[in-house]
Amino acid sequence: MSRYDSRTTMFSPEGRVYQVEYAMEAIMHAGAALGLLTKDGVILAAEKRVPSPLLDKEKAHDTTISGDKMFRIDDHLAVVVAGMTADANILINHSRLTAQRHSYQFHEGMPAEQMALRIADLKQGYTQYGGQRPFGVAFLLAGFDVYYGFQLYHTDPSGNYNSWKAHAIGNNATTAQSLLKSDWTEGLTLNQGVQLALKAMGRTLDVAALTTDKVELGILTLTPEGVSKFRVVGDKEMAGYLDEAAKERAKEEKEAAAKRAEQEGKK
Repeated sequence: MSRYDSRTTMFSPEGRVYQVEYAMEAIMHAGAALGLLTKDGVILAAEKRVPSPLLDKEKAHDTTISGDKMFRIDDHLAVVVAGMTADANILINHSRLTAQRHSYQFHEGMPAEQMALRIADLKQGYTQYGGQRPFGVAFLLAGFDVYYGFQLYHTDPSGNYNSWKAHAIGNNATTAQSLLKSDWTEGLTLNQGVQLALKAMGRTLDVAALTTDKVELGILTLTPEGVSKFRVVGDKEMAGYLDEAAKERAKEEKEAAAKRAEQEGKK
């Protein structure tokens, strides 16, 4: 332990703020989460970590507003979190109140980037005052507005935020990020985006097959009436997506085996 981390606002001789780095380290050990843009909406996916089979998940939260790690801020805004859930709850409540105040004052939904900025400003404020620590949580914010359409933003404990086409946070995020970098393309359909998200989560969790109790999925898209709507995918629909992902994975493995056999035959 260094004497430079005895104060949350103290810089080390190298110009580092250790408390912010500790908060980021807590995120790296949290459950994995990712988000990606498609032409039809935004896909959010997260690892489920149920602490006990005795937990009553139905009474733990309203499933129309939140999952285990993803939460609806407004009809056109939703987040998936990685890090300390208690810290996330404070920021989510603040974000919901901010969104409703904006809607009441301007009679329109809050722009996605403005919400990302508000969240980042609050996080940054907790890095510059003594007696309090930074928020140990990162957000992936999915949003839609009439100005820029579907958007995805990432905020970290330092108060920095960026716009992404696809991004992963949490445990083993570099593996998911590498896959998203190679497989994400412009013009993905919603279903293709779901399959890519599940493929990335499968690589991240390093499991033979994903199940409904290992991963959750959220989708922000437009209704036929043109109204943005976020929903957490139910178990029945998720099972259908997982079956399709399993078939796709089996197909890829078969093609890879055939390619290896062909290369060995040439030798």
